[in-house]
Parts: sequence; C-alpha cells; structure tokens
Amino acid sequence: MCSKRLGRSSAVIERRAGVLASASVVGAKEGEGPLARSFDRIAAEPYFGEKSWEKAESAMLRQCFALACEKARTAPGELDFVLAGDLLNQCAGSSWALRECGAPFFGIYGACSTMAESLLLAALLIDGGAGEKVAALTSSHFCSAERQFRFPVEYGSLRAPSSQWTVTGAGAFILARGVPGPAITRVTAGRIVDMGVTDAANMGAAMAPAAADTLAAHFEDTGRGPDYYDAVITGDLGITGGKILRELLSMQGIEPGARLADCGALIYGPGQGVNSGGSGCGCSASVMAGYVMDMLRSGAWRRVLFAGTGALMSSITCSQGESICGICHAVSIETEAQ
Repeated sequence: MCSKRLGRSSAVIERRAGVLASASVVGAKEGEGPLARSFDRIAAEPYFGEKSWEKAESAMLRQCFALACEKARTAPGELDFVLAGDLLNQCAGSSWALRECGAPFFGIYGACSTMAESLLLAALLIDGGAGEKVAALTSSHFCSAERQFRFPVEYGSLRAPSSQWTVTGAGAFILARGVPGPAITRVTAGRIVDMGVTDAANMGAAMAPAAADTLAAHFEDTGRGPDYYDAVITGDLGITGGKILRELLSMQGIEPGARLADCGALIYGPGQGVNSGGSGCGCSASVMAGYVMDMLRSGAWRRVLFAGTGALMSSITCSQGESICGICHAVSIETEAQ
C-alpha cells in the first residue's frame, strides 16, 4: 500500500507544493461583479486584440500565464511542466496560448473541473519528485463556449433560469516545492458520477452529485470535517447546483454551513443577468487565483478546500440525448504545514 494514499481516493502531499504565484485575467462583465478588486487584469474589450473568439481566449490565457510567470520571477522555459486545458475542441485554446512557452506541456480536459485537476496533478508531480516548479492554468470565454456548446451570441436565444453564464476569464498558478505561504497538502481525485441528467441548461444538477461524492470521500479519507476548513469552495455549481449539493450532503449527515460557497455564485452580483451564476473553466480558475488566494495570503483564511466540478459533455453527446457525466476533484490549500 502506498504510504501517501489516504482511504479510497485521497493522498497526502508530503513535499510541500507551495503556491509561488497566481494570476487572474477576466472580461469586462466579470470586472463589474463583486470580486473585481481581486483580479489582476480586467479586459476593456472581449476580443483581447484578436479577430476571433477562440484566438481571444488564447490571448487571455497567454496574458494570464505571463503575469503568473512574472510574479514568480520564472521564465516559462524554466518550468518543469505546464498543465493546461479549456473547453474548446482538442483544448485548442491552451495549445495556441502555450505553443511558444518552451516547457514540457500536458493538455488536460476536465471541463469546469480543469483548474482543480491541473492543481492536483501538479502537486502530485512535485510530491513525486518529477519537478520543482510546475504551472497549472486554464481559461474559458463566453463567446467561444456559446458558439461550441449552444448558439452563437448573434442568435439571441433565451436562457433557462437554471442556466449559467460562461465566465470570460483565466487563472494561472505556479507551484514550487518548499516555498512558504499557501500550499497544497491533500488531494482527492473524483469519480465519474452520472445521475441521468440530460438538460444542458442545468449543469449544476448534473455536477452536484459528483461534488457530494468527492467531498464525502475527502472528509472520510482525511478524517477532517467541514469545520476543519475556513472555506469549502466548489466550482462551478452555480446557485441551482449549490442548493442541490447542500441537500445531498445533508442526506449524508454533512453540514458545512456558511463556509460552503461556490465560485459560480460568487463571481457575479445581483442584476447582472446571469440566471444561476457563472460556469466555465475560467470561473473557478479566476476566483481561486484571485479572491481565494487573496484571502489566504491576507490571513483571513488559513485552510481552504477547493472542489472543482465539471460536466463531462460535448455538443455532440448533448444533441444525441446522452446523459451528462459529472466529475469533481478536490485540493486542500493551507497556509501552514500539516
């Protein structure tokens, strides 16, 4: 039995995988929300100087990655690995953004859970001794996601009350072995959970069971309850999915109370017309790299459990009536070694 393994699906990160730097870049709509001060850069226009939505997303991620490397005082080519993904087919947005970075690259796909998945894998690479500095980053863009998964924005389709607004945003982390400050100390890999939801306009309902499964596994594997953490942050269940998650956890005797929050519910404010909140890879990425890291670095929080959720679907599977699989990966970020 591996000495680092905890229970069913968790592991201890013994070699401190510290957050050397983080950065966030968002669009104008996100900059109008309640978390505006926590973002490093707010774009004035959605094209980011490019001529297509897909190239705009790549430009945004490239800016975010450059900011993180600048903060870390590390050239991209000095990184041991870069892990990145997005919502576009074949993760093209990440590939375009990072094709000149010069570091070994892993393209990953976890839908909206990609930020949590990349952080989890980056921490394992550092803990396993394969690297000293590893980058984890992801992005999403409202217009590129709408064109791929729903309708082009010019169509002007109506949105269901349970639907979520894809965040135009990017987040990047540079993890390094042994650096002081916030560090990843525990990770819990999620299982695919499919409850038969087929409504692509209600992704929160599709992902909430996976979040409940992973959170329950984390608490059982680690022996920690929700009260161990100052905040338990999911992403991106939105308002609808967040309510379902609370009900599912309560059925298992888990009551996180006010410490449970969701990136999709945090990033936008009342009156922004986003229905059930935010979604997309860039939602939890920008909130975690900005707001959550600010709270940890300021000392307002010392221990955060980030449970990133994803709807593992494609435009093809949805049109064929296939159910939406949910996934959730969790990482524990703490400001002191445990």
